[in-house]
Order: sequence, then structure tokens, then C-alpha cells
Amino acid sequence: MKDQFGRRRARRLAIGTAVVLALAGMNGPWVYRFGTAQYHQYEINKPEYKATNGHWDIVEFPPQYRQDTIHAALLHTGKVLLVAGSGNNQDNFDKKKFDTRIWDPVKGTIKKIHTPKDLFCTGHTQLANGNLLIAGGTKRYEKLKGDVTKAGGLMIVHNENPDKPITLPAGTRFTGRGNHKTFVSKDPVLVPRAKKVFDPKTGAFLRNDPGLGRIYVEAQKSGTRYETGTQDNYRIQGLAGADARNTYGIAQKLALDKKDFQGIRDAFEFDPVAERYIKVDPMNEARWYPTLTTLSDGKVLSVSGLDDIGQLVPGKNEVFDPKTKKWTYTRKIRQFPTYPALFLMQNGKIFYSGSNAGYGPDDVGRDPGVWDVATNRFTKLPGLSDADRMETSGTVLLPPAQDERFMVIGGGGVGESKLSSRKTRLVDLKAKNPRFVDGPQLENGTRYPQSSILPDDTVLVSGGSEDYRGRGDSNILQARLYHPDSNSFTRVADPLVGRNYHSGSILLPDGRVMFFGSDSLYGDKANTKPGTFEQRIEIYTPPYLYRDSRPSLGGGPQTIARGASGTFTSDHASSIRKVRLIRPSASTHVTDVDQRSVALGFKVSGDRITVTVPKNRNLVQSGWYMLFVDDDQGTPSKAQWVRVP
Repeated sequence: MKDQFGRRRARRLAIGTAVVLALAGMNGPWVYRFGTAQYHQYEINKPEYKATNGHWDIVEFPPQYRQDTIHAALLHTGKVLLVAGSGNNQDNFDKKKFDTRIWDPVKGTIKKIHTPKDLFCTGHTQLANGNLLIAGGTKRYEKLKGDVTKAGGLMIVHNENPDKPITLPAGTRFTGRGNHKTFVSKDPVLVPRAKKVFDPKTGAFLRNDPGLGRIYVEAQKSGTRYETGTQDNYRIQGLAGADARNTYGIAQKLALDKKDFQGIRDAFEFDPVAERYIKVDPMNEARWYPTLTTLSDGKVLSVSGLDDIGQLVPGKNEVFDPKTKKWTYTRKIRQFPTYPALFLMQNGKIFYSGSNAGYGPDDVGRDPGVWDVATNRFTKLPGLSDADRMETSGTVLLPPAQDERFMVIGGGGVGESKLSSRKTRLVDLKAKNPRFVDGPQLENGTRYPQSSILPDDTVLVSGGSEDYRGRGDSNILQARLYHPDSNSFTRVADPLVGRNYHSGSILLPDGRVMFFGSDSLYGDKANTKPGTFEQRIEIYTPPYLYRDSRPSLGGGPQTIARGASGTFTSDHASSIRKVRLIRPSASTHVTDVDQRSVALGFKVSGDRITVTVPKNRNLVQSGWYMLFVDDDQGTPSKAQWVRVP
């Protein structure tokens, strides 16, 4: 049977070659165009081309299973969780139509999952027990300036009573003392009591610093006549006595300006075995566009996001305890733009690369540096090029993770800026005085680059667009492999599908990479037609999977503790040159702080490979990993799933 297949394949190749050669010998523009397209298809499907450049394939789900995928995570079952929520679709949001799918890339099966809240623009990370923690999402879609009918905005409620907090219910009315206009709150607000301030030297009482609460308010009626142009002090209707004297509101301009998205406090664990969401305690702060990052003790830090009134969370970060399923505030305040790229370092501190996905002032929390969460000390890192173009840039911890070298890729100006960067920047956090230096340049300025660590220690960098959300038909149909050892890019096969905003990539256990999403603002070069969400999945098969064979890997324990060893078997044990432990990805909005590739020490005896996991819990966080072995040609095995407790 194998020989028959080989003869059929050779015959097809011979026929294809004859067709292409015949077309090449003919004249005429039509024949030229037809021949060029056919020749291109022939070239990219040649075995020798694939062995050098890899190959792309498109996966189209049946219509009833398609969705606008915003988030994706690889589960330790080998399946991929695809989360849309409302999928950046106001109609879905209004109908409470929230979507999640589980896709098995081996069997090709797809399953719909009940989605309890709008997990559109949520945050997520892998937990030690193999569940995925998901926190935040959408409470309200943004309203563009022309769609806002009632003046509104942020009201800061002050409580000068040091003895008790006060709660104002939804529907509370605020009337301006100067403008005499009345605004109504949309939600309840708890305003903490005032803080007594004493002289540190004498102990004498100095003053009360009022407790502050933030609430979104809106005019009672539509129209421009209800807008305010300046700050005013607001009396709160319904209060009497001391409450009326101690409690008041202050608001800046309340207008018909654009109103941003609003976040939710809800949090869930997704169980990959039961394949369902499990509700846990909500966060203290509502968050839309937050980042979740594992800390040294295995707890999870939740940072930034837009809150339930559409304002950037004012530096009130919090921590989830997987044991109690509860959230507590960090002791100190530190503010970042939304979806900041935050990575756990081997010393337990947090590296912030400066990458973010947008929303928030252009002068708040955008400097890269090293953050000690416990003390709140932040040490800035110098040398970052194109520092004003870090929004929608990507950041990846280069393999192996022990080296603690990061690459920051591309990026653009704040908001809808047309500016984009061709730069890659490298920083070695183990250096005596770490600073960014430029790496190899990209061919185009690139927003939204996708990057995935591969088991052979290269990094696949693909896609993105030169302008904001692919504006002006600016999607970049290019892919490159970055080689950390030589600090160089190699151009590989071009992807077939453009990817920009709301896209990402995930390394699969068989060594391939899946790409999802893309949410172009427009569908044409002239920016006159609305864009459509890209629902197709695309799979990149790297060059290493087009070699003659790949090493086998089997047997072995399912659990290996830090500092301990486990023995596996391989028919190709003598040719093994590398062992890598790769944490599965959880990707969205060019943000994937989970992925890392840890080099393992190993010994070979006959067909047995004994691997040893490093002791540092900050390098190897608790959870499930893919274990790959690479042979002397750089070809990886299929992964074995291993849990580090």
C-alpha cells in the first residue's frame, strides 16, 4: 500500500510539473496570470519548499459552530477553548448571546459551551490545578459621540464623615450647586468613611481626608442643554442631617462625548475535564481588558482594565487565591494601561515590558520596568526605542526561559494613531544593568503581531497590520522565525489570512501553531465598507514537521515535582539534544503572559530519557506543561502532558 501511495504521489507531481512547464512556454497575459497562480501553488506545496518554509492550512468550522473568537487557551486535555462572549457585536450583547466553543484539533470535533456572562475582553491565565481562571468582561458597549443622547460622565462622591461609610443606591440624584442641573446614578456606590490625618511628630489631629467613591451619572433627559462645561459641586438629594453635610459629589464636564466600554466583576474557573464554567467570588473591581499574571506564591494578580463606569481602574490591583477562591486588594496602588504585558521573573518580581492593548491616558503607567508587588517599588528600564508606539505591540519571553531575555515586537501609537513600529527590542534581565537594545527590524511597521514559542527554541512571528485595525487594507501577510541564538529572522511561508485586532496564536501539542480571529475596521482599501470578523482558523505547520521522521516520546510519569526527575522512553533517545517544558498559552489582544519554554536537564540510557525539572518555582510555576524532546536535526516529538505540582 505504501509503494502504491508513493507511485500515485510521484505521478501527481510529474503531471503538475508538466502543466507548469507547458504554461511557462505559452504567451499571453491571461495565460501568464493563470500560470503564475498555479505555479505559486505548485511551489509552496513542493516537499523541499515545506521543509524550508513550512505550510499554512485553513480550517473552516461548519456554519453552526462558527464564532467571533476573541480569546483562546490550550487546555491540558489537548483541546482548545475558544471564547467569543458577545464577540464585539452589540446585537449579541443586547440578546445576551454569549459564545464559547471547545475544539479538538486532533479529532476535529467542536462543542458549544454554555457561557454565563459576557466574557468579551476578559482576562485569563492557567491555574495550577489545570483550570483556566477567567475574570472580567463587558457590562456595557461603548457609545460613540453621535450615539450618545444623554449627557453623562464620572461623578466623584466625597464622604467627610470619619465614623462611617455611606451607600448611595442606584437612582440617586445629584444637583449642581452652580449649574442647577440634575444627574442620576446608574448603579449603587459604597463611599468609604473619611480618614483622620494626624501630625506624625506631635500626634495632633490635622484634618479628615474624605473617602471617595466613583459612579457614572446621566442626565434625566436627552439633549445638549443638559451638558455641563466645567467642574461643579453637587448636592445629593434624599440625604438629611450629618449625611447631607458630609456627603457631596464633584464632577468635571458631563457631556455628550463618547462613552467607553464598562467592565464586570465576575470571575470563573473553566474546568477542562467537565468542560464547564465554575463561578468563583467576583473581583473587588470591575475590569474590562485586564491582565492576569501568576505570582511567586501561585496566587494570581489582576491588573488594570476599565471599571463599571468606563474609567481606567485607578491602580487598585487585586490577587486571587486559588485555595479560597477569593480576591483581596494589594496593599499599594499602581496604575497601568489596559492589557499590560506582565511576566513573573525568577526573583519573584514582575517585568512590565510596556506593551499594552490600548485604553487609558498616554502618560500613565506606560514606562517599562521591574515591579516589586510587595513593596510597590518600580524600577524603570532604559533604552526602549519607539517608546511612543508600544500600544498593540507584542512581548515574548525568549526560549529558554532560564535566560530571562524578552523581545518586544512592533506596536503603534496610542489610540487610533496611524503610527506603527518596525522595531524589535531585546532586554536581558539578568544583565548587571538591564536596558533595551534593538533587535532585527520587521519589513513593515506592525501592530498586533502574533508570536508563539516553538519547541526547537525559535519564535514564530506572524501577521498584524501596519495601520490601526487593518485600516487601509494594511494587513501583513508575512511570517518569520526568530532565532535567539543568532538574533536573526528567517522569512518563511506567507499566511493565507490577514490577522489584526482580536487575533492570536497558540502552540499545539503536535508542534503546529493555530491562529484565530481578526477584526478589521474596514473591508476595503478606501475605508468605505465595514469590515467582517475573521472566523476561520489557520494552522501553520513549521518546517521541522516536513523532515523524514520525528523522535518518539512515551511512557513516563504524569507528575514531576520541581527538583525531581522523571524517565520517558524514546526509540530515538540517542539522538535527543534538547528537552523543553512549555507552558500552554492563553492568548488575547496581543497579550499572552503564560507561554514560556523551560530547558530541562536530561540523561540518556538506551531508550530511556531521564529529565529533571528546575527547582525555582518562579521559573516553573505549578500547573500543566507540554514536554517536548528535540533530536539532532531540531525536530521535536509530539508533546507529553506533565503536571508540576
